[in-house]
Amino acid sequence: MAYHILVLNPGSTSTKAAVYQDEQLLMVKSFPHTNQDLAPYPALNDQLDYRVALVRGWLAQEGYDLGNLSAVVGRGGIIPNIVAGGYLVDDQLEECLLHHTVFDHASNLGGLMARSFAQPLHIPAYIYDAVTSDELLPEAKVTGFREVTRTSFCHVLNARATSHKYAQAMGRRYEDMNLVVAHLGGGISISAHSHGRIIDSVSDDAGPFSPDRAGSLNMLYVVDMCYSGKYTKAEMLKKLRGEGGMSALLGTHDCQEVERRIAQGDEWAALVYQAQALQIAKGVGIMLGCFTELIDAVILTGGLANSKKLTGMVIDYLHNLCRVVVIPGENEMEALALGTLRILRGEESCHTYQPAFSQRNP
Repeated sequence: MAYHILVLNPGSTSTKAAVYQDEQLLMVKSFPHTNQDLAPYPALNDQLDYRVALVRGWLAQEGYDLGNLSAVVGRGGIIPNIVAGGYLVDDQLEECLLHHTVFDHASNLGGLMARSFAQPLHIPAYIYDAVTSDELLPEAKVTGFREVTRTSFCHVLNARATSHKYAQAMGRRYEDMNLVVAHLGGGISISAHSHGRIIDSVSDDAGPFSPDRAGSLNMLYVVDMCYSGKYTKAEMLKKLRGEGGMSALLGTHDCQEVERRIAQGDEWAALVYQAQALQIAKGVGIMLGCFTELIDAVILTGGLANSKKLTGMVIDYLHNLCRVVVIPGENEMEALALGTLRILRGEESCHTYQPAFSQRNP
């Protein structure tokens, strides 16, 4: 039996939609959203009907019969109290997405959009591998601050999708492997995968610096800067995310530009790029310490993994310690489709959302 899956990925400046037949992409479309487009919708949830209508119009224009759909999946939002994998978008999850997300983010619309399409067709709507999926071991949640408990915050969708892809290529199951996955993008996160569970992770503000994020720093320096009177809170946050990393050091976050400078003899650019590779390798090393068993491989993925120069330097640091493989790119649409396909085929179970106590009793 062939399954048709509608995939919906709402972002802050675009909505992406695609239809898959099993593993095959049938059609895909990206709808850009300017500030003017979104101005009539003051609250995030106000955008729901607007975005759904765009996708419906496109499918109608393509002559696609919605009756062919087996399921609809949306990008998982910033949801509390969830683990990795798929969740059915039922009344409880819809209530959470509307009123109880951790913070506003366009991905919170993914499950709501999916249900808008699925309900009239009497087919299931899912979300899959939301960013806030948290399966950390209890000991991985403890910090040196009594007031702070660690939570998982990494590129769950691409990290798990790439792990599944690697396992399949090796003729094995993801659930039977131990892997470290470094997602190299605008932000860099590194996750430890043990038998199908992300047991620990380094978030994009706690590990390597990246094209536009500062990564981990000695905290005493940061405290001094925060209380120096030179910077507002907003300015400090920008230094951490948006204006840190290579952007701060080289005035650009374009790795191709950095590599051009290196080729032209720019020694400072070469040093920064080498430091970037070293920090990625050190972040992987931290995750290697999470396992009590031998690991099968370290996977370098994400957009920056397309750089043979950068991945080559990372491999130079790690190749004597572990097997390193490079699987570049971050195909979120495919990842959502394949996760849903595993659920439909019975290869993976689907979760039902259990709201936190405070949500049930506001």
